Amino acid sequence: MDVRALVYSTDLAGDLMLLVAEDAIDEYKWPNSTIRTLCEGQGFSGKFGETAYCAYLEEGAQRPRKAIVSGLGKTSELCLEKVRKACGKALKEADKRKVETLTLVPWALDVLPVVDVIRAVTEAAFLYSYRFDRYLSEKKERSLKSLQVSYDASQEVDAVRGLKVGQTLGQATNIARNLVNEPANYMTPKQLAEEAKMAGEKFGFSVEVLEKDAIEELGMTAFLEVGKASANHPRLIIMRHLGNPESSEQILGLVGKGITFDSGGLSIKPAQGMGAMKFDMGGAAAVIGAMSAIAGENLRLNVVAVVAACENLISGTGYRPGDIIGSMSGKTIQIESTDAEGRLTLADAVYYTVTKERADTVVDVATLTGAALIALGNTTTGVITNDDGLYKRLQAASEQSGERVWQLPSFPEYREQNKTAGADLKNTGGREAGTITAGLFIEAFVEEKPWLHLDIAGTAYTSKEQDYLTEGGTGVGVRILYHFAESFV
Repeated sequence: MDVRALVYSTDLAGDLMLLVAEDAIDEYKWPNSTIRTLCEGQGFSGKFGETAYCAYLEEGAQRPRKAIVSGLGKTSELCLEKVRKACGKALKEADKRKVETLTLVPWALDVLPVVDVIRAVTEAAFLYSYRFDRYLSEKKERSLKSLQVSYDASQEVDAVRGLKVGQTLGQATNIARNLVNEPANYMTPKQLAEEAKMAGEKFGFSVEVLEKDAIEELGMTAFLEVGKASANHPRLIIMRHLGNPESSEQILGLVGKGITFDSGGLSIKPAQGMGAMKFDMGGAAAVIGAMSAIAGENLRLNVVAVVAACENLISGTGYRPGDIIGSMSGKTIQIESTDAEGRLTLADAVYYTVTKERADTVVDVATLTGAALIALGNTTTGVITNDDGLYKRLQAASEQSGERVWQLPSFPEYREQNKTAGADLKNTGGREAGTITAGLFIEAFVEEKPWLHLDIAGTAYTSKEQDYLTEGGTGVGVRILYHFAESFV
């Protein structure tokens, strides 16, 4: 979709999209009073979730003009995510009406900053227009080809900035969605590395890829154990954006789980639903997308993103329950389940990030536990942290991105569940508090650096179409990580 900006004028082009608050209908800059009359005649009152459609003929016009109106709800309850959702509902109505060009009419609200509102609308447009149809013989495209965002001339600087960042974030999120939606026979560790390189070339960050021999030299035993049953060899993908070379000692580390397919290994998963395990690299997709946005907007900070990419399959060479394995840190790990593989790859990846890349703050993102889905459903990402100040930054980023987070406790008793007599750690803490103990397993390898763990097992994928998302990968993590990184600038 083409998203363009127009300076506000009374001569608005094409068909119109209006976002109207419930308690600000009288203040709204209605481009034509007929629209209001027709919509209110349909019972439209501006409540959140309402949409209305009308067609009217202006004096001297050759064809009727269409208007789609979407409710924002009460201004006191307005947030950027409601703007995105209202926009998504309007775009869905536009598709239904076969509208090809829409102009968003500005509204007289001072509740939210103009730059943020226009960014949110632009994001929604990019995310709504996304289709993963690479493997379809017949492709069904959205009818909408162009969304024009109008603004008052006095708001030009903020409006243009909002459009630019919204485009970058929309594109970067859709990159992550593509990576997640690809089938595992295509999206192998090698291909994931190639996709990272392509993103780096497009958005301007460097990419280094280490193959099996180099990974062995680093001593990343835990990572290699997970991948050794597969004929597709692992890759360590290292992405760097050095946006502030004057502060080279300050580095934000992002680590994404990159299991391109997870059979569960010898602790094999049930056949039902195993096909969805192509989504187990959603964390990797998130950090690749986040690096695309960070570099694309050239944020003035240093960021290193690391992905330990491999497949967790079954063969005579695979690791077994009961094995005791090593790790890059030197800690030994007793394998309780080969289906608790992501934390093993992340253990080596986060340790590499803090010791070799010298990251002083680390965020890992992973589709790590089914327990996160049970606890928080599909709407919220569970978070474990050793630094409450860092979590407050994440909360602020959540408000900007609309990606909900919830901090889970990390009391000392939970760490005890990961201990065992035969090794330094075991790779499961049992059924109780599974999301927490999985996150705290990773914490044991961060070298006491400020750290956040995001379990996106419930939020990386949606099984149904939502307001501005289609079925499949959501790209969760990209936008929240961008705004989190932005807080360090």
